[in-house]
Amino acid sequence: MAETTGTTGGPATSGTTGTRVPAAGDVLPKGFRSAELGWPELERIPHPPRRLPLLGDVLGASRHTPLQDSLRYAGQLGPIFRRKAFNREFVFVWGAGLAADMADETRFAKHVGLGIANLRPVVGDALFTAYNHEPNWQLAHDVLAPGFSREAMAAYHPMMLDVAERLTGHWDRELAAGRAVDVPGDMTKLTLETIARTGFGHDFASFERARPHPFVTAMVGTLTYAQRLNTVPSPALLRRAARRNDADIAYLNRTVDELVRARRDGGGGGGDLLDRMLDTAHPETGERLSAQNVRRQVVTFLVAGHETTSGALSFALHYLSRHPEIAARARAEVDRVWGDAIVPGYEQVAKLRYVRRVLDEALRLWPTAPAFAREAREDTVLGGEHPMRRGGWALILTAMLHRDPEAWGPDADRFDPDRFDAADVRARAPHTFKPFGTGARACIGRQFALHEATLVLGLLLRRYELRPDPAYRLRVTERLTLMPDGLRMHLDRRTPTPAPTPAPPGGTVGEARAATAPSEPRCPVHGAGD
Repeated sequence: MAETTGTTGGPATSGTTGTRVPAAGDVLPKGFRSAELGWPELERIPHPPRRLPLLGDVLGASRHTPLQDSLRYAGQLGPIFRRKAFNREFVFVWGAGLAADMADETRFAKHVGLGIANLRPVVGDALFTAYNHEPNWQLAHDVLAPGFSREAMAAYHPMMLDVAERLTGHWDRELAAGRAVDVPGDMTKLTLETIARTGFGHDFASFERARPHPFVTAMVGTLTYAQRLNTVPSPALLRRAARRNDADIAYLNRTVDELVRARRDGGGGGGDLLDRMLDTAHPETGERLSAQNVRRQVVTFLVAGHETTSGALSFALHYLSRHPEIAARARAEVDRVWGDAIVPGYEQVAKLRYVRRVLDEALRLWPTAPAFAREAREDTVLGGEHPMRRGGWALILTAMLHRDPEAWGPDADRFDPDRFDAADVRARAPHTFKPFGTGARACIGRQFALHEATLVLGLLLRRYELRPDPAYRLRVTERLTLMPDGLRMHLDRRTPTPAPTPAPPGGTVGEARAATAPSEPRCPVHGAGD
């Protein structure tokens, strides 16, 4: 992966409305900063062989799978390495010890780089894309954080159930027609409708459409364009794509403006996220979100609030279909915990501890936000070995950090939800599992996403047996986020008889930890069992 636009830096000082506005000269220059500017001893960091003059490390690279290319290089070059594309050099980190060092908030901060900066024409200084010195992200965070409290989550739960019922109705019709279901497509519809309804009182009618909603098409277009910018020496090579991207951004903005206008004309939405954006003042300063800030935050939530969760659900369903013994254990837990309840209550979702482990393990192997960047607040030494100047940055490869054998064992490529047994989690070093980023700028909606995904997995396991296509081999699409490509599966409707209660931990761990069969699909990164 490569970057075309960059970041600002400097220490972030918390205040009533967030980071201070730096004095003149305190902010690092905007724009991409190549690695040689931030790493005084860059030559000590390994890079791929066969580097070409002017072109860099392009031999064997694919502009469609830059993240997966980097994962392969990571396995060859070690816990810190560099890649060069044209005249731009990047440092990648994935070793658990180095990643933990960069999680130190006193020495490192979020770096808005790579494809994230490419999204600023779409959402500006919204929560996800704001530079550290920009105050709007902290203002929005403080105003919106109560929207993800336990009380707010309990209020969203019935709406999540309603959207899930539309999914199961669609899947029942596909099953009756003898058709396989489009897992990524349907998970995208589900998560878009969930965040739209719970956060903004809007219905995109995704399940009533034969083709994706134009909002999804425009969103995918902007994400794809941001990714493509990372793979060309100059944006001038993408003039046609740039015009299409401008049209996509305009459509996203029109959609959100209409949504906000309807809310203002129709009154409140019961205290949802949009109400908070429009009506809530900062509790200490009284400051409110501007109209432009509201638009940017709504687009951010609609895009980020469903794109990553749909990928997480899709990967989890893929692994459940490929591991029937794990699916049976998860299904038994759902039957035991939810019992005869027609629909589960809010509190019952958190009791699906093994289902949550399945989700966490899918996020470990394929974190749908597969990397995040960190920059040095001041001159420092990473891991006691690599000097970094203030503003020097590196990309932490989350998908490789989650496969580090030092943290996860020699079988780190194998799908095993029991890695997230409470005792194993306590025994593992901190900062080894980062699917939602790290520090003050970690994902504000992570609890929303985890509740939604655990609920949906429980409902689907309770209702269906999942039958994979035996010919399918996992392919991963990259558009800043990760998604299984072409994943379809057949369903069987379950009989109402509950599965037996699972044995306590230790009773059936052997089955869940069974070695991957030789016939399993091969992992596109390592070639090991999927």
